[in-house]
Amino acid sequence: MSHAENAPGTAWLEIVRRRTFEDFAAAFAENVALDASVSARQVVGTLSIRKFFDATSAMYGSIAFVHESNDAGRTYLEWEGTFADRPIAGTTVLTRDRLGLIESIRLYHRPYDQVVAFSAELATRLGRH
Repeated sequence: MSHAENAPGTAWLEIVRRRTFEDFAAAFAENVALDASVSARQVVGTLSIRKFFDATSAMYGSIAFVHESNDAGRTYLEWEGTFADRPIAGTTVLTRDRLGLIESIRLYHRPYDQVVAFSAELATRLGRH
């Protein structure tokens, strides 16, 4: 394997970047849910989660995963990037069911001022004013 194949977040990015909805949805359990510090409510179902990631992917000026750890059906990803030309960072936690499908996504952003700004922009992009 090359270094790029071992880079933190490679498998997760491959899922998020899948071109078709069907390919994207194949990675998730039927009742998948996403909880995010930048969202006022839980995002449920693959279609809503796809819309969430389509919106957020376009919002980052840059993003890179800097650490990955896997343990007992969970993947922990630390990432750093920019939003609105300012630093933003966070953690993504993926929980898998016994079949290996993602059943839960927890997405945490920091620092607080960027959480507030990112959340407001996300609400606008998703039509949740």
